[in-house]
Amino acid sequence: MLRPSFRSTLLVSFLLIAGTLAAAATSGWLGVEAVARAIQDGNRRALGLSAAARELGERTVDLERSARQYLVLGEPALLERFRLILADALTALATVERGDATLAARSAEWRTVAQAIERRLAASAAVAANGSEAPPASTTGTPSGAEASPPDDSPTAQGRAEIDAAPAPEADFDRLTHLAAALVADVEQHLAQRNQALMAALDDERQGVAAQILAALLLAGALAAISGWWLLRPLGRIEHAIAELGENRLAQPIRISGPADLCQLGERLDWLRLRLAELEANRNRVLRHVSHELKTPLASLREGVALLADGVLGRLNPEQREVAGILEHSARALQERIEQLLKYNASQFDARTLHLQPSALMPLLREVGGEHQLLTQARGITMEFSGTAPIVHADVGKLRIAFSNLLANAIAFSPAGGRICVEVGLAGERVIVDCRDDGPGIEPDELERIFEPFFQGRRSAPGATKGSGIGLAIVREFITAHHGQVRALPSEQGAHFRVELPHA
Repeated sequence: MLRPSFRSTLLVSFLLIAGTLAAAATSGWLGVEAVARAIQDGNRRALGLSAAARELGERTVDLERSARQYLVLGEPALLERFRLILADALTALATVERGDATLAARSAEWRTVAQAIERRLAASAAVAANGSEAPPASTTGTPSGAEASPPDDSPTAQGRAEIDAAPAPEADFDRLTHLAAALVADVEQHLAQRNQALMAALDDERQGVAAQILAALLLAGALAAISGWWLLRPLGRIEHAIAELGENRLAQPIRISGPADLCQLGERLDWLRLRLAELEANRNRVLRHVSHELKTPLASLREGVALLADGVLGRLNPEQREVAGILEHSARALQERIEQLLKYNASQFDARTLHLQPSALMPLLREVGGEHQLLTQARGITMEFSGTAPIVHADVGKLRIAFSNLLANAIAFSPAGGRICVEVGLAGERVIVDCRDDGPGIEPDELERIFEPFFQGRRSAPGATKGSGIGLAIVREFITAHHGQVRALPSEQGAHFRVELPHA
């Protein structure tokens, strides 16, 4: 099955999360933009509708004023002004009708009343125009000098009589004014309702945007968690595998699942594990073979030297006996070096496995100090123990070896009649064991190298036996195996070693 790589998985995860957030942001922006445009359009229409309603109210007042002036004065110019004002009022009324269809009935009634007033005024104008025209004079059957008069039943006389008898249109004027005021009030109510609707739509859109953003954040979080699990799980396994390799635990195969390149990295780590295991096995095999190959001829060499020294092959002169002594001493020193090398190799192997159990440090230190009592008494060295420490989980046998080597080193470099102080304390989550002696101390540039196998410091106590340089290396192996630390600290007098062990 084709697996995506780490980079492609990370890129796809980033794009999915970014796309989710971008989609939510875009959707919210479009929704808010639509509501904003609706509010702008609504405000624009509201301004036009409100202006048309105000103009209708003003034109209604002007219509009534012009009509009344015409009825009183009878000037044709006033009637023409009435008609111009009526045209403007009808234009404003049409705008009101387009803005709110619910006002159609009331606007139609206003239009009917206004047109009725116009017809009344037009009829009055027609009658006035007919009454102003003089009838033609008769030249037959009429005495000279007599005035001609129309019959009593002529149309002009009847129309003037009807106009004079008709009441003034006060009811129409009041009705027109009332309708105009009602239209203005309806427009204001319509605008208020529209504003409320727009605000409600804006609130709904804002809640929708908030819901979309929350959903996008939840989805992005879920995607981040899934991609993080997919990517970080193999990384954690790789970190654990590297730690296993560093601690020389090579038995467990390394299997990495996840992106393709991380799986390939796991395969390389497993190859490295097998390679390290092979090298470790070869090293141990070489040490065993070398020790065996060296110890066998060395035993023969020592046996031959012993025969020479005992005079089995003939009596030796003083010079020959001195040479035999040198050979015996060198052979014994070589055998000790071989045994120490094997011992150090064994300590490295033993440091990989610990049998942890609750242990009290102070009784253990006193017990280890008691094992060196004969040597300290013979040289007059005083060993002091002080302090308290909590219980630690440790391998007692390996700690015993570590502290025994540490005290043996202090005894070896302490002068006769010197003093060794061992102090136990607590610092945070670590137990501190300080070991100080009155010996020659350690050069500042050798504080770290002193723990290297077979390393010998430049300073040495008068009359002290030259060591092998293995003891402190074994101390560091066993303390490091307990996830602790051992250091050589600068000191004005003697050597100062500090051991730190975790206790929590």
